[in-house]
Amino acid sequence: MSTTSNLYRGFRFPAEIINQAVWLYHCFSLSLREVELILAARGIVVSYETIREWSLRFGRAYASSLKRRRPQPGDKWFLDEVFVRIKLSGGGTLLGPSALRD
Repeated sequence: MSTTSNLYRGFRFPAEIINQAVWLYHCFSLSLREVELILAARGIVVSYETIREWSLRFGRAYASSLKRRRPQPGDKWFLDEVFVRIKLSGGGTLLGPSALRD
């Protein structure tokens, strides 16, 4: 027997459904009722309160694994748009995209 089957022993729903519900809740920051609606659209009738209990019981492991997989900042940073601020002699400033520089 594996340890994952021991974690879910005694629950009404199989481990795959519990995993899917908790994953949806933590990965996409959905509300409990939104997760309930998504599962209902797939033919799985489960209450939002049950999803809350699953999240309290199994959510810490999911949240920590998602946090570990988050990409870490590296040495190179790529910016889509850069703005340049130019101080004018009259005391004002001119703000614009760097592509407009001469």
